[in-house]
Amino acid sequence: MIRQITGFSNETVKHVRSLRDKKHRRREGLFLAEGLRILTEAREAGALPEILFFSHDGAGHPLAQGLIAATEHAGGDVIETTPDILSKLSGKENPQTLVGVYRDRLTPLDQLNRNASGIWVVAQALRDPGNLGTILRTGDAVGGGGLILVDDCVDPFSVEAVRASMGALFTQRIAAARWEQFVAWLRGGPGQLIGTSLRTETDYQTPRYAAPTFILVGNEAQGLPRLYEDECDLLVKMPMLGKADSLNAAIATAVMAYEVLNQRRKA
Repeated sequence: MIRQITGFSNETVKHVRSLRDKKHRRREGLFLAEGLRILTEAREAGALPEILFFSHDGAGHPLAQGLIAATEHAGGDVIETTPDILSKLSGKENPQTLVGVYRDRLTPLDQLNRNASGIWVVAQALRDPGNLGTILRTGDAVGGGGLILVDDCVDPFSVEAVRASMGALFTQRIAAARWEQFVAWLRGGPGQLIGTSLRTETDYQTPRYAAPTFILVGNEAQGLPRLYEDECDLLVKMPMLGKADSLNAAIATAVMAYEVLNQRRKA
């Protein structure tokens, strides 16, 4: 049953607003997603919000109507509210007309099926939520299995990362581990670890990559630690013909992922 909330002091509004903070997201195991496109992508991937806020203007679209009905049918809390409250929830002056609260989607590393895809991305100490979201989009685009976050990375369920993923957060598996845990898991089965690095002369288009390929990308400012590079089966680099010495982490990941994909397509 749809209920209405118009007061900023409402406890549900306060609770959902608190999910903009990492400590509350971790404590509750919940996160926010905004907008008809992202929420529809989530539904198509089999995920429905536990709480769905919508404004009167946002309820007219057939996809929004379907999302509202599906959330109600699944027992979710469906709330009609005002644009001002949606703005408070999203932190934007011009908010989306739909805001959903979802259960976080971390998968334990030992539950990943590495053979579900020939391409995986491993990000070490990634700091920028936009980069993380873009990497998820790239993973979705190439049919990747998911993203493994190593060491202390930016929260994949931050509002900014969810926005940047444009719904790919719901199609890609996400796992998190310390480096030692990841290496132990990786070496327990098939998988080629490919590091992107400036400390090699091997062009990224020269090797033939074996499936499943794990593309390892480092921190935006520091790159990969030498110890991590030493663990890689292969280090590669992309040619830099201008003054810049490296690509943005998300762009480098996309270039690598499409090289691996194109090799498989040609094969």
